[in-house]
Amino acid sequence: MSEQEFTFEALKRILREGAGADENVDLDGDILDTDFEELGYESLALLETGGRIEREYGISLDDDIFTEHRTPRSLVAAVNKLLNGAVTA
Repeated sequence: MSEQEFTFEALKRILREGAGADENVDLDGDILDTDFEELGYESLALLETGGRIEREYGISLDDDIFTEHRTPRSLVAAVNKLLNGAVTA
């Protein structure tokens, strides 16, 4: 059985597909530690992003995932922690 991994590239793809990208923000730039709000992603866009992650990776995210993990780096780590827990459980 292969382990799933949620990558920064997957997050960028999901953000673009679900909510688009602000023309003033370069998602390919150094944004790992930039707050989602500064990147132009408000709560509705993040809700859509969370739903896409759940469907694609077969996990359930807590309602407060984006308030606790406000940057791409933190979110990717949190999703991977859930994925690893799902594999070992």
